[in-house]
Amino acid sequence: MYYVTICTYNREKILSKIITDIPLNNTFKPITYLTNIGIEIKNSILNIQLKNTNIYIKEYVIMPDHIHMIININNDYGIQKFYPKKYGFENIDICNNSANKQHKERRGRRSLQGLIKDFKSVTTRKYGKKLWQKSYYEHIIRNEKEYYQICNYIQQNPLRYVLKNRNQ
Repeated sequence: MYYVTICTYNREKILSKIITDIPLNNTFKPITYLTNIGIEIKNSILNIQLKNTNIYIKEYVIMPDHIHMIININNDYGIQKFYPKKYGFENIDICNNSANKQHKERRGRRSLQGLIKDFKSVTTRKYGKKLWQKSYYEHIIRNEKEYYQICNYIQQNPLRYVLKNRNQ
């Protein structure tokens, strides 16, 4: 499992706006409003696990100038035992019985680097100009305690952002 942070180009605040409601008993509840590009980013994040059967987005937050995600990549082919092994990123057609539609599904091993590269490429094309910084931050989550600490960090990030910018 990986903790990933991706920042916008020049840290432009183009993904969301974060405000707080009126303080109640000295507590603040941050409210995140996604911009149009922020909505596209959210859709792209949700599509990662729809198009990749072995990738799960456990937690994410879209901040004004960056995103945080916890990504679980399960490259154990045991969950795909009823399908022939696929190498690379071949597209296969699957039939959704309830809707009777054809869907494209990616199969095969995915590296974090390749996943982030694809995510940045797709979202940049939708935006129409340079959207992301060249690199990204990644951290391997090694145990359950660390996982919950990072989840808490992600969930509390909007509040920290508001408090930090309130004092400036």
